[in-house]
Amino acid sequence: MKIRIILVGRDRGDPILDAADDYLTRLRRYCTVDMVEVREEPLKKGRKVADVQRVEADRIRRAVGPAGVKIALDERGQSQTSTALAGRFQRWVDEGAAIAVIIGGPSGLHPEIVNEANEVWALSAFTLPHRVARLIVCEQMYRAFTIIRGEPYHK
Repeated sequence: MKIRIILVGRDRGDPILDAADDYLTRLRRYCTVDMVEVREEPLKKGRKVADVQRVEADRIRRAVGPAGVKIALDERGQSQTSTALAGRFQRWVDEGAAIAVIIGGPSGLHPEIVNEANEVWALSAFTLPHRVARLIVCEQMYRAFTIIRGEPYHK
């Protein structure tokens, strides 16, 4: 299974990112996973958010690559349990699916990206900074694989 996590924006030198990278390293024991950061478009005075999102959407589409399953993160998406997520990942492993998880930047995702996604997930009803979303996504994917393998991480 191949997973690509696409993020809008770059963060450096943050303990949250260190934690996310730790889970990413752990996740690589179970699957091929890479993280692609696409450049955030600046929201300058007088510019519409939709215009910024449209530029970022083009960058996201180029970064997604040959994903069979596209997952967009949006607070209006579907929330789920860790065990339900593990079930989804088990199905995708069985199908040999390539997955792309898309995390928007400060301006959010363009509605077209959300509409093009096979699934839309909500990590929370709150709007989260994308570095926090990155941590949660990496940890929950790692947790899903430990559940699939019957390992003791998930209690």
